[in-house]
Amino acid sequence: MIKLSKASKMPAKSWSLQARKTCPGSIDPVTKAPVEVCAGCYAAEGFYQMPDAIALREHNREDWKRPEWVDDMVKELKRQKYFRWFDSGDVYHPALAFKIFLVMQKTPHVQHWLPTKSYKVPRIRAILERMKALPNAAVRYSSDFINGAFDHNEHGSTVVPFADSETEASKVCDAYERGGK
Repeated sequence: MIKLSKASKMPAKSWSLQARKTCPGSIDPVTKAPVEVCAGCYAAEGFYQMPDAIALREHNREDWKRPEWVDDMVKELKRQKYFRWFDSGDVYHPALAFKIFLVMQKTPHVQHWLPTKSYKVPRIRAILERMKALPNAAVRYSSDFINGAFDHNEHGSTVVPFADSETEASKVCDAYERGGK
């Protein structure tokens, strides 16, 4: 059974997993500690730690493994215009990445947004690159640092401490104008 959540930043529903347990790109490979931006993860505190929120995300961690999951997600997204993957958690397994890719392919009427740090995992990145080629998918590789930039010409996401942090090369998300952070 598909279980979606509603993130305050988005005009649509989301599918998510428990933070940290499913975030392979959030750990620095040298120090084995969370990268800077993940050290204060919003999804590891507050309402995300309520029993119902944890139960939904743990359910999703097992549910995606069902053979019918792709078809069930396609049915669930039938009336959606926008969809966010992972308001918490991340793509932690190549098989999950491939299933998400299939859902994106089968729902061309939906604009999918997938922010991720899992691009650092080569077997997952290969599938993320296929997603990025879809006309209805915005896959955003997320920086490890607050005010972080990418070393290459990558269109990505980063956390900024203040809404007035916009530069010529960036655009601050206007979610804060709608009550989000």
